[in-house]
Amino acid sequence: MSNKIFSISSAFVLGASFAVADVPKVAVDIAPVHSLVSKVMDGLGKPNLIIPAEASPHEYQLRPSEAKALQEAKLVFWIGEDLTPWLEKGLSTLAKDATITTLLKADGIELLDFREGALFEAHDHSDHDDHDDHDDHDDHDHGKHKKKDDHDDHDDHAGHEGHDHGEHDPHAWLSPGIAKVWLNLIAAKLSEVDPSNASTYFSNASSANKDLDSLSDEINKILDPIRKEKFVVFHDAYQYFEKHFNISASGAISLGDASDPSPARLKEIKERVEKEDIHCVLAEPQYNEGLVKAVIEGTHANNAVIDPLGVSLEIGPNLYDKLIRNLAINLSNCF
Repeated sequence: MSNKIFSISSAFVLGASFAVADVPKVAVDIAPVHSLVSKVMDGLGKPNLIIPAEASPHEYQLRPSEAKALQEAKLVFWIGEDLTPWLEKGLSTLAKDATITTLLKADGIELLDFREGALFEAHDHSDHDDHDDHDDHDDHDHGKHKKKDDHDDHDDHAGHEGHDHGEHDPHAWLSPGIAKVWLNLIAAKLSEVDPSNASTYFSNASSANKDLDSLSDEINKILDPIRKEKFVVFHDAYQYFEKHFNISASGAISLGDASDPSPARLKEIKERVEKEDIHCVLAEPQYNEGLVKAVIEGTHANNAVIDPLGVSLEIGPNLYDKLIRNLAINLSNCF
């Protein structure tokens, strides 16, 4: 009798291990997308994160462990070369046998062009009504960042060769509407290589989509009192968030790639803050807060920190929702 129980237990354990082994290895570029993939894979497996949340995706060099994760991956999800042009070569060599999904090329999303200049004119997003419905629509975000640290302790598997960006603003993950489209795409791609778990992938994606609808409702309530307020961001990376929630930044200290602003650009931003009585200038944890202090010095503006990548958040399925929620809360508390 005991041998029979042992055999049944052993079969169960072995069966479970084989089921886990069948789940494909997945690599993901940035923490917010890793969170979305984690939602879809919940209960089956965990994806590998390639670029740490504290690093700038615009300029990074892969560690050996991250290069290995790409080599072993059967699936790779990345935003695209508009965000990480340096990674394209690494994918073509390290992940040459993987199925690579470029999220900015997904059907059903609207890519936004980079905004020109330091100052933005207010845009009326009411015709999109992104904050009033839950269609799998399309909102996108911006450019690129520049991190305080350099990564000279990393192996040069895929280095950054200077700043360059494409035609479109790549910060599309900051729109929950776009995230919903991506969740469905992620489920479909996982199901193609792992059809035995397709029902779980699609069920997880459906549940996550409903959660994002509730999240958008919650955030609209947070932003309603300050929807008409004027604010300046550190770098032009929030266009998709602005569009989805029908708010508008008045300008950005830095370009979409977070490169250092010129003295003329800083002067232009400071003059707008003073003349238009802008009450909020937003900093980011990865970048030089001295620039924000220079802009608000001698003005009545407050400053707050917002984070488009989730630097201080635990990596995993809950990161995305917390990231979007924190953006709204910190912006609201700035006024």
